Amino acid sequence: MIVRIVKMGICPEHIDTFVKQFMTNKADIMNFKGCDFLELYKDTNDPTLYFTYSFWKSESALEHYRKSELFKTIWAKTKPLFNKKPEAWSLNRIETI
Repeated sequence: MIVRIVKMGICPEHIDTFVKQFMTNKADIMNFKGCDFLELYKDTNDPTLYFTYSFWKSESALEHYRKSELFKTIWAKTKPLFNKKPEAWSLNRIETI
């Protein structure tokens, strides 16, 4: 399993749009083959900083999503809302306690 964390800085004037877009697209992402889990987080100190946290069956499943039309469509609408370059990490879970 791959854990994917994406850190996104959102322009203050676009936060409502960003959250609405996430809510609109979350079911499609969750239903994408290989996605097992998806959550959206907001930083407790910086109201413009958001994170997505998702589980993917494999690295190839994540890459298939990242090359899909669904991702390209969502990213094209999300990218203009950023106030800084997003950061992303793909992680292998070692242990759950």
